[in-house]
Amino acid sequence: MQPDLNTYKDLQDFGNLELIAKQVVEGFITGLHKSPFHGFSVEFAEHRLYNSGDPIKNIDWKLYGRTDRMFVKRFEEETNMRCQLVMDISSSMYYPKKDFNKILFSIYSAASLMYLFKRQRDAFGLSFFSDKVEFSSPAKSTTAHQKYLFSELEKLMQRDGRDVRTSVSLGLNEIAELIHKRSLVIIFSDMFETGPDEKKISDIFSALQHLKYNKHEVVVFNVLDFKHEVDFEFGNMPYHFVDIETGEEMKLRPQQVKEKYQESILDFRRELKLKCAQYGIDLIDADINAGFYSILHAYLLKRAKMF
Repeated sequence: MQPDLNTYKDLQDFGNLELIAKQVVEGFITGLHKSPFHGFSVEFAEHRLYNSGDPIKNIDWKLYGRTDRMFVKRFEEETNMRCQLVMDISSSMYYPKKDFNKILFSIYSAASLMYLFKRQRDAFGLSFFSDKVEFSSPAKSTTAHQKYLFSELEKLMQRDGRDVRTSVSLGLNEIAELIHKRSLVIIFSDMFETGPDEKKISDIFSALQHLKYNKHEVVVFNVLDFKHEVDFEFGNMPYHFVDIETGEEMKLRPQQVKEKYQESILDFRRELKLKCAQYGIDLIDADINAGFYSILHAYLLKRAKMF
């Protein structure tokens, strides 16, 4: 029976990150009849003359029509698939400070996907960004590489996350240039920029478009605490709000600004969904209150049915 892995305490009780990822993926496998991810890293290399016994499916019939000679296509196939897991590690991802926050949601989700990719013999890399790229590894499929990336995630769990600003656009643009071969790029981020304005929102969309222009398939897990960051449910008592990235402070009653806040955040989320649909990007609402296991499992089941 799959254990409940939706709370921080449950996860702590399971021990190290690799063991948690194994438990999660074994739970996934029972519900997945086939892989939810399909490779697209098989790339054309060259033609060669057809030899008796070569698979007929590899014959280039268009070239045969032009030359009246049979050639087969040769391909370079390094792996079933390449994937780059990209994580926003700015201070806003450490909200809320208590219990299960956005960074933990992202870490456990990424660890589970790495375990799944390794099981499928796929290559995977890992990147962290804040207002710049702080860590990035190439995609590999070895056990040693998997253990190395697990150790980097465990180091990330020990950070306090204070005073680290965000630039989603700069981070994603830099990562787009670091990934040299067509890949599946899975992003975990709240998509919040430090001091958001119209230009910065536009920059985020340009960075996502950059990834698509480079022929990557892009999946965005928009990781949020919906209760507070979307619904703005704080009650009507006075609060002292502190921006964990800039240190800016404000004292107010939440009900005084709730309507305006909700209008602003909904406008942004609506535009984000519209642009992602326009660019062919898969956008997943990831409410940390629902737990990473249920969200990740539901997404993988949905994706498996698409192919």
